[in-house]
Order: sequence, then C-alpha cells, then structure tokens
Amino acid sequence: MMPESAISGVRAPAGFPLAGRRPDLRDSKFMPLPLESRWAIRFLLILLLTVAAPHANTQPPGNVSALPPRESMAYTVEWRFIHAGNVRLSWQRTGRQGGTAFNAGLELETAGLVSRLYKVDNRYNVALSDQLCAIRSLLQTNEGSRQRETKVEYDRNRRKASYVERDLKRNATVAMREVDIAPCTHDIVGGLYYLRTLHLTPGQVLNVPVSDGKKSVQARVEVQEREQIATPAGKFQTIRHEVFLFNDVLYHRKGRLFVWLTDDARRLPIQIRIRLPLYIGTITLQLNKEEK
Repeated sequence: MMPESAISGVRAPAGFPLAGRRPDLRDSKFMPLPLESRWAIRFLLILLLTVAAPHANTQPPGNVSALPPRESMAYTVEWRFIHAGNVRLSWQRTGRQGGTAFNAGLELETAGLVSRLYKVDNRYNVALSDQLCAIRSLLQTNEGSRQRETKVEYDRNRRKASYVERDLKRNATVAMREVDIAPCTHDIVGGLYYLRTLHLTPGQVLNVPVSDGKKSVQARVEVQEREQIATPAGKFQTIRHEVFLFNDVLYHRKGRLFVWLTDDARRLPIQIRIRLPLYIGTITLQLNKEEK
C-alpha cells in the first residue's frame, strides 16, 4: 500500500529507522546481529512506512467515496523465513470539509527473536484532505536507545513540504529541510489509499506525486498480473502492482517493491513484498486479519 524510506527502486529516508544508519544495540543484553541483518531490520521499518507511495505529472482522480469510513488491518512481517514483526494499518473518515477529511496511521513492532535482539516500536500518523493530499504527518521512532520524532507539514498554497526531525533524548533538532511539492502530494500511507481508489487493470502505468518531506519525486506504478495469493487471512484473487521507488528514485538502494490489491471493489492491500540484494533478503507483509 510508512523516513531513506518499500521493491524495484526504493530508498530509506533519513528520519526513519532504516535510513542508511546502523542501529544502536549497545543497550541490548544479546550479542549484536550481523551487520547486514541489523541494517535489514532498520531498512525494513523505513520501507514499511513508505511502501506504496506512487507519483505523477497527470494524476487521475480517484473514487474516494469507495473508501470505508473506518478500517483497521493487521499484518505479519516475514524476513528470512522468520516472523520478524507486526504491522497495523488504520483509517478513519473525519467528515470535516475544507480541512482534514481523513486520518490514517501505521504501527510497526518487531516480534520474536528479532524483537529480543533489537526492539522497535514505531508510530506514524497522517492527516489527509478530501482528495487524499497530505496535510501533516508525525512519525514517532523508538528503536533500542534511539528516540526520534519527525514532523512534516505540507503547504499546498506555498507548494512546500517542511521536514523537522528531533532527537527526544537530547532534546535537540537533528534535521530540517524544505522541498518543493505538487499542489496535491501524497505521503507514504495516503499514496496507498489513493491507489485503492483507482480502477486499474493489468497493463496500465500510473505516475503520482509523493513526498516524505525530505524529497519530492515522480515514481511509476505498473499494474502487472492477476494472481491468487494465500495469506493467514485466507486466499484472495489479486492484482500485482510494482511501485518504482528504489534505484535512485526516492531511495538510493537497489530493490523492487510489489503490492497485491484484491481484484474487487475494496482493493484491499493483501500482500507487500520488498526484494532487496541477496545479502539482505526479501521482506514480506501479509494480511493476518481485518479488525472490525
């Protein structure tokens, strides 16, 4: 469908867990993970927060009314064939006009052995307009001894996104940036919901404007094939999309990002997969359950 911030050309944003900086495990009572493994966990977190943000010069209007008034979905995260974490994606229609029309959130926690080696508990929230344009976002990052807060304000009138990252332990601002944005720019989560409002079929290609506050880019989305996907929540008929964010688009790292949406009116994000170089491996999110 949340930061250099998930499979054919993605990068992780600096304010996010996987932002090219190695995690600090000095407060862990366990032996540190191998370098590549620690980096993969951190990069995973960033990618999950940016996983489905498409871009474009010409942005087709979406059927926003097709989105539910409220929604919560739980995902399991698999990395190197182990249960590495849990993700919860939430959505709520506020009903307000001329301002915030929707609120969306993403929560990510490491689990099992990964959590014991490197504990992560991150929270992301975003306010969206009635066209799913980003208004403001807040990322709270808790990873080992690292505690950060990242705020982004999207000013449609000035066409600027303002990024501020703070180190909460030191009570200090560690990064500030302002970038140009399109009149209606999507954030990481809003981009996923925008994709769900479109009636896309295999063979179509889409471009949509997106920004994480540190960079504003044009990324391509290719609608590829229909596939049946089995998840803990059941089997689904889906359409596979590839989102081009890696390989010097939004992220410098080499990789490929795929998103499977159900082939029906709901277009639920059933599975998300990030294929990174062999020394890092593949990260897969699968729908575990819808929480009513």
